[in-house]
Amino acid sequence: MLREYHRDKFFDEMLDESGKIRPHYRRFCSLFESLGTDEFADKRHSIDLAFLRQGITFNVYGDSQGTERIFPFDLVPRVIPAKEWEFLERGLVQRITALNLFLRDVYHEQKIVKDGVIPAFYILSAKHFRREFVNFKVPKDIYIHICGSDLIRGDDGTYMVLEDNARCPSGVSYVLENRRAMKRSFPDMFERIGVRPVDHYPQELLKMLQYIAPPGVPNPTIVLLTPGAYNSAYFEHTYLARQMGIEIVEGRDLVVADARVFMRTTKGLQPVHVIYRRIEDDFLDPTVFRRDSMLGVPGLVHAYRAGHVSLANSIGTGIADDKVMYYFVPRMIKYYLDQEPLIPNVPTYLASEESDKKHILENLPNLVVKAANESGGYGMLMGPQAATQEIEIFRQRIQADPRNYIAQPMISLSRHPTHVEGACFEGRHIDLRPYIICGEKTTVAPGGLTRVALRPGSLVVNSSQGGGSKDTWVLYGDE
Repeated sequence: MLREYHRDKFFDEMLDESGKIRPHYRRFCSLFESLGTDEFADKRHSIDLAFLRQGITFNVYGDSQGTERIFPFDLVPRVIPAKEWEFLERGLVQRITALNLFLRDVYHEQKIVKDGVIPAFYILSAKHFRREFVNFKVPKDIYIHICGSDLIRGDDGTYMVLEDNARCPSGVSYVLENRRAMKRSFPDMFERIGVRPVDHYPQELLKMLQYIAPPGVPNPTIVLLTPGAYNSAYFEHTYLARQMGIEIVEGRDLVVADARVFMRTTKGLQPVHVIYRRIEDDFLDPTVFRRDSMLGVPGLVHAYRAGHVSLANSIGTGIADDKVMYYFVPRMIKYYLDQEPLIPNVPTYLASEESDKKHILENLPNLVVKAANESGGYGMLMGPQAATQEIEIFRQRIQADPRNYIAQPMISLSRHPTHVEGACFEGRHIDLRPYIICGEKTTVAPGGLTRVALRPGSLVVNSSQGGGSKDTWVLYGDE
């Protein structure tokens, strides 16, 4: 089925420059080639049916065909050799370590500002910098407990960090369910090829949540706080709570009394010690943040400050998500760790710097422009693919609020064989979101979510805008 596949001019994950299969894909390809077209179609159909029955869905906002969709899944996995993964793992651990040191510093001594590494303006003007938490000591000094840093590869195959998701990173449930689906469809392949498992992630997550519990609580009660069934990631919330064996709650299920959090149950109020929250800061506590929030828990921040409940991720981590702050992460790594970044950033221009702004405005048709605090592919201009009117709208936005925008050159993203209609395979652009857990130790789940831009030529991989995913196989060896 892959015989008609062509790599074209992009960096291809499966084929090298001469069109030969890369060593770490050879075992998979030899086994996959024995599959007939009808058998492949049957496996695809059975996975789609299983996803539908299990409610593995997401929302496409503004879609006229309805908001609830089965998450598109491609059966050809992305394969990463052991040595390559070891490098990525070290780079991701380096990055989250620096980000946590940055957050601790910026909410306390602010040495990085005093030493002139990051101008104070960028910190103080950040939308998610929480002045209320300056000098507040978070449990175990960890701010980001769960992080999803998006990685891409350029034309030469070099990995780069596209962005860090340090508030409420989503998608790990698809990693786990994709793997389950592949194991059902290709049960013999995993052992024969030597693929590292991912199913221990919920246990690692639970271990971390237990680790950050308030002192003197040997058996903490842990809950997952969700905005509710209408949230686009609700499937993931229920899935993770079930896998960890903890309760899933909404704000109305919790109450604060005497600076302690309790869960309403049929047997009365039960103390809660750790909250894995999937609600943004703004909606977490209407007595401190947005007063109109119906999702949060009145008094929760007071209980958090009193040290009677721990939150993952901590309040205030959103500043690390700010795309302007992303520009400074290489400096953070150098400043706090005295190391060079193992995985580089994409070259980035700040619109609030006059020389950068001039370059951005003169080259808008060639650049990707991003709003500092948007996600999911929203608030973004893809210059080379944009109409003149859209470019002019962004020009006005940048001039009106330069602090809110960064720009980057268009990176083509690596491609991977992907099944398309007509029983053939074509190259589609992909990225990778690994999941890092920071507790007593820092662990990275082997692989992560490989997202696929399913539309021909598209570079937007977000599920909310029509992207899909692949299983990601990290090998025990290099072949």
